[in-house]
Amino acid sequence: MAEKRDYYEVLGVDRNASAEEIKKAYRSLARKLHPDVNKAPDAEERFKEVKEAYDVLSDEQKRAQYDRYGHIDPNQGFGGGFSGADFGGFGDIFDMFFGGGSRRDPNAPQRGSDLQYTMTIEFKEAVFGVEKDITIPRTETCDTCRGSGARPGTKPETCSVCRGTGQQEIVQNTPFGRIVNRRLCPQCGGNGRVVRDKCATCRGTGKVKRQRTIHVRIPAGVDEGAQIRLSGEGEAGSRGGPPGDLYIVIHVKPHEFFEREGDDIYCEVPLTFTQAALGDEIEVPTLTEKVKLRIPAGTQTGTYFRLKGKGVPRLRGMGQGDQHVKVTVVTPTNLTEEQKELLRQFAGLSQESAYVPNGQSETLFERMKRAFRGE
Repeated sequence: MAEKRDYYEVLGVDRNASAEEIKKAYRSLARKLHPDVNKAPDAEERFKEVKEAYDVLSDEQKRAQYDRYGHIDPNQGFGGGFSGADFGGFGDIFDMFFGGGSRRDPNAPQRGSDLQYTMTIEFKEAVFGVEKDITIPRTETCDTCRGSGARPGTKPETCSVCRGTGQQEIVQNTPFGRIVNRRLCPQCGGNGRVVRDKCATCRGTGKVKRQRTIHVRIPAGVDEGAQIRLSGEGEAGSRGGPPGDLYIVIHVKPHEFFEREGDDIYCEVPLTFTQAALGDEIEVPTLTEKVKLRIPAGTQTGTYFRLKGKGVPRLRGMGQGDQHVKVTVVTPTNLTEEQKELLRQFAGLSQESAYVPNGQSETLFERMKRAFRGE
């Protein structure tokens, strides 16, 4: 089995990185590596590796434990990662050497497993919220036998081998004393009960597999990697135990014009040389509408302007973030001879030399046009 990489190395952050730096690094990597976007053969595995690293480093308690012990979980012995082997605790060790001790009730209710579902949503759906129906496969309690596994009119019997304990004891007398070794009962598999007459619907398991449609409300302001917990929507429990939970993990598609950093929105708007030099009032698309933005005379390319309150609604609090508009001065192309001559005269008067940018103006204009249309 391949050795796990250091979680800080996976996210590309320093060990002293702040929670915000860790979140920012995760969002960036998740956008690049998500299987819906990246079709590389190893993209899915790398995405899972990044998700695992973020789950640990974004949790203060897990991060502190990782910083101290690395991939070894001190609560589960040596040699395992965070999902390492379970040695059963000190109770079983004392039972093994001295006998007696407490025993777990095999007939006690057991909670169902949690489920995880990755939901891909549009950029504006994450900003303003959305409601969707999703279909998930999960195990549910059998309606026919109500989870007992026995045919209606019958019920499970207490195991005759372990007498309902779910464990079989092997006693050995040694020069050092009496040793009791416990193992799962081979007759009932540790359940303490045996179903003689099985339910025809679930074949004695007490559970059935179903496709369940669930209505999900995504709140306004969620971001890449956010998790929404739906209590009781996971796998069915056993022996009357409660079901697990369903965790919705959010993946947000990138927008071609807007970019997001926390609760703030960023965009880039082209300006002509004349607009930048003489000043102008232009229309800028926001997430909800078009707004007027005054450009002062002499504005330089790369200047940022802030549109207060035009960003993302805050998940936990009042108000919303801002929109930051970066202006880029676009060099004109296909000039007439008259236009060229006027520019030469201007250059002579101002003693400036010609400047040619790297030329992304057409793409920028097209993206802005689509943003104006609300796409």
